[in-house]
Amino acid sequence: MISTLGIKNIYNNIQKQLYYMIPEKWEKVCLYASVIDHYNNVQTGEMYFYYYPKSVLRKNPINVYEVPNKFNIDENGYLKLAEKLYIEIKKLRKEQIKNGENPWSNVTITIENNKFTIEYDFDNLMQSEFSSDDRHIVWTQKNLNIPIQTFTKKEQTIIQRYYAKHPNINKKDNTYTEGIYEGLTKNLLELRELKLKAQEQNRYNLSRSTKIMEQEENTNTKRNQILNI
Repeated sequence: MISTLGIKNIYNNIQKQLYYMIPEKWEKVCLYASVIDHYNNVQTGEMYFYYYPKSVLRKNPINVYEVPNKFNIDENGYLKLAEKLYIEIKKLRKEQIKNGENPWSNVTITIENNKFTIEYDFDNLMQSEFSSDDRHIVWTQKNLNIPIQTFTKKEQTIIQRYYAKHPNINKKDNTYTEGIYEGLTKNLLELRELKLKAQEQNRYNLSRSTKIMEQEENTNTKRNQILNI
């Protein structure tokens, strides 16, 4: 794949957005996004990603859409961040087409060990016999290294059938990899730490305000009880 200055800038924006969206330390991020062209310039698609927390106790990947509930973050604001990330991915596709590349159907982006990797796929998703849910099952099994035995029998059948139809699924012919600039990584981590501290402070302030309100309510209740005697 061609890698112009404009494309590299978009790669950089995608990396930044991913760092901003994860509110804890992590070891690996794996993202899937698709873009499907329809008539009248209409586009549809989807995006999801998982990350592995940097923790001795927690080793299972966390779905990005569980983050707001898990960390008490405003869901609408968080979904806007996800939308902004998806817009950057669509910009990447548009920029690559402008530079003469064939339009890809979906991508897998991985960040691990200060290395950014993006794998391009050119399947015709509109004519695929596999549904979006089917592809999600296959993608998670392949990219998150989940043992196939942990899936249901129905899901195992889907995975096996998909691999049979796509014997070259593990080929890396359309992959781009670059190292993440160490200074950029350090700055992003520092910004994330500041963001985490701010979130913790906000939660502390909210908790403290709630306790004060409860104390005031209890005091008023006692006063009313005294007055009513």
